[in-house]
Amino acid sequence: MKTKFIHFLRLVFPSSYTELAVFLFFITCYGILGSYIAIHYRIIFDSRIPWDAYFSFDNKSILMTGGSFERHPLSYYFFNWIREFALFVSGGKMDMTFRLTLAWLSNIIITLNVVQIFKYLKNIISLPLVLSLLITLFFGVFSTNIILSFTPENFTYTLFLLSLYNYYAAIKLKKEEKTPAAALSLSAITIGGLTITNIVKVFIPVFFEKNLFRDWKKLGNAIVRGTIAMAIYILLYLNRIDFKYQNIFSKTNQQYEKFSNVESMPTWDMIMSFFFGGNILFPSFTISDKHNMKGFDFKALYMDLYSSPFSYVFIAVLLVLISWSYLKNFKNKWVQIIGLSFLFDILIHCIMRFGLHTSYIYGGHFVYAYPLLIGWLFYAYKSSPKTTAFLTLTISILFTYLIINNWFRMSEFFWFLETYYK
Repeated sequence: MKTKFIHFLRLVFPSSYTELAVFLFFITCYGILGSYIAIHYRIIFDSRIPWDAYFSFDNKSILMTGGSFERHPLSYYFFNWIREFALFVSGGKMDMTFRLTLAWLSNIIITLNVVQIFKYLKNIISLPLVLSLLITLFFGVFSTNIILSFTPENFTYTLFLLSLYNYYAAIKLKKEEKTPAAALSLSAITIGGLTITNIVKVFIPVFFEKNLFRDWKKLGNAIVRGTIAMAIYILLYLNRIDFKYQNIFSKTNQQYEKFSNVESMPTWDMIMSFFFGGNILFPSFTISDKHNMKGFDFKALYMDLYSSPFSYVFIAVLLVLISWSYLKNFKNKWVQIIGLSFLFDILIHCIMRFGLHTSYIYGGHFVYAYPLLIGWLFYAYKSSPKTTAFLTLTISILFTYLIINNWFRMSEFFWFLETYYK
């Protein structure tokens, strides 16, 4: 038991000096950003604003209720702990200390998420340290990571859990071991409990276990493990709603109708600017008048479609790189796991159009795929110095443009905070 606990700590937290350096660098950057916002502005948590203050995140609603049960089945319990811990630190007051505690919880979780990506690049793909650091830095300044680093939301914890699980599953596959029933069940409860659709991603790695479909015993064992995980998950879900399962279908249908019928913008542009783009490269912003349905009016900030051709070029180049990686490594089971998980999100948001007009907020479900696929692309050309040099130059240029653009857009975000949330 002690050995398993030590292995768990080594899995989640930095376990080498380079990993510790990555952690300290990002916790410093994210910590300064989150602390400044929490201390000087009230946007992280304002008891009068239940949702949509910035980029459609539901900070207060999530913290107080865990979100809607049909999309976030078990997050109610998780955020009860988060809220109570923050209230304990702040002495029961929802003040600056309360906001600062929430911000630092997000700081730590998103930093650990970045560390998981670095671990995967270094330990699973076995990239050289310089390339691992370059890709990690590139990932670290994605707009999703920047915003979630101070945002108490489902997406914040979901991104970390998905990155962690991908790394854990990759280790198991590398050692040619199966994912134990306990780990599978815990992953289903945590990942699927925060967002129901992500539970599919928990089971994808199981299909790539060695000789699974050539050995009836292994296949039977996998079915038993999957059945146990799903049974526990379903029972906890039904208990959450007092076994009134009819509500799941009616509420789910309402949510789909609400978030899937937006015709104000071209579909292709929403896919490029929001789904593939907004969670990495900030577009311009637009301000909207909102109210909390209880007499309080406030300003909300949303992402707009890209207006610069350079932004579309940036996203197009990035999509070419990850598509190139997927095709080049098509027979690679680790790449297939990442690709299938990403394709599942594409199906939900781009094909079924669920939340496509605000799909930039869903980046917490899939942005980890970008650095991992880029890492596997470098791996595919490890014996080709010219291609490696070309890829390194390309990522360096993208990184430079990304950090300049996102720095500028964050200055606009701070103007919004200074004007409306002082």
